[in-house]
Amino acid sequence: MTKNHDAAHGPLQGIKVLDLSVMISGPLAAMMLADQGADVIKIESPGIGDFMRYLGSAKGGMTGIFINNNRGKRSLVVDLKSPQGIDVLKKLAATADVVIQNFRPGAVERLGIGYEDLKTINPNLIYVSISGYGPDGPDSGHRVYDNVIQAASGLASVQTDPRDGEPALFRTLLCDKVTSLTAAQAISSALYARAAGNAQGQHIVLAMLDAAVAFMWPDSGMDAVLLDDDANRTPTIGQNYGITRLQDGFAAVAVVSDSEFRGLCHTFGRPELADDERFATMAARTMNASELVPVMTQLSAQQLTKDFVARAQSFDVPAASVVTLPELPSQPQIVNNQVFVERQHPTAGRVREPRPAARFSETPATVGSFAPTPGEHSDEIVTEIGLDAAALRASGIIF
Repeated sequence: MTKNHDAAHGPLQGIKVLDLSVMISGPLAAMMLADQGADVIKIESPGIGDFMRYLGSAKGGMTGIFINNNRGKRSLVVDLKSPQGIDVLKKLAATADVVIQNFRPGAVERLGIGYEDLKTINPNLIYVSISGYGPDGPDSGHRVYDNVIQAASGLASVQTDPRDGEPALFRTLLCDKVTSLTAAQAISSALYARAAGNAQGQHIVLAMLDAAVAFMWPDSGMDAVLLDDDANRTPTIGQNYGITRLQDGFAAVAVVSDSEFRGLCHTFGRPELADDERFATMAARTMNASELVPVMTQLSAQQLTKDFVARAQSFDVPAASVVTLPELPSQPQIVNNQVFVERQHPTAGRVREPRPAARFSETPATVGSFAPTPGEHSDEIVTEIGLDAAALRASGIIF
């Protein structure tokens, strides 16, 4: 058997997950569970299967994005358009703990593998349904991708450039990934509720739209949360964000308190600015920003990045240079934290992956086995549930 032995002692050891999802929002959640010890079976249809197998940079038939979202899983390719294929899935579901799917609303019900269908087979099943907008409502049936939800959730508006008023998208699949994190956390809570006797199984309904709004609101909604007209309005924290342009690079600097401003002035070699009555307090700096900003911009342009960051940190000013992805693995703190694991993939060559971020002292999560090839484990998976793999292959049910 080729289960995810590397994570055999993780916190989710003994949990069986059926991952029927594609793209990012479901697969990444399932991969997190695999990293934490769950036996995750990725179930794909014959033919294309998960489109992430074909998108982006690739080597040896394996794409980088598929590697990054599917490690630690076993693969079963089964024809869910056939009654026999549905029977295979139902037999797997009878002994599973979790099912994750992100089909369009209504699709799994039409196949006969929705929550109510599988609940009758396994009342302890935790069934996760991920969709773009939710199972009902005016937008429910619309096709979405991450960028569409960024626009619909308000996240793109949060990124509006104050210089020209044009909204912008995060150049990372933010909504997909925050949905994955939300799903993984919800699954863990549902597993605990079941273990504590507070519930048997249950249906977790998760819209990418809802996850994106919940993620955005704690800070971006710090003004919008107050509905009365007499509220004292200020910009959000993020609206004050900006990159500091230096002589040979860029940095992010955060100056909130008066002591941090004093430290920044010392960093620039201009300590007297901290005592200037126009800038000595936060209120004064806000009132006189039109005078302060040009001074700070001019001083920043004279600084070498490495020297500036070192001096800022020596004066206890929060600062970091902008690190590119090629530079990231060699950063001293990244090396210290052992963030990345490098290993030899059988077809994709040398690969670099981040380890699971959370470090458990007693039940460690680990980087699981490589993302599977299509149907790599089909025979062993159906054999485990007492089915004849050869007969199913001959009938075109599994691949």
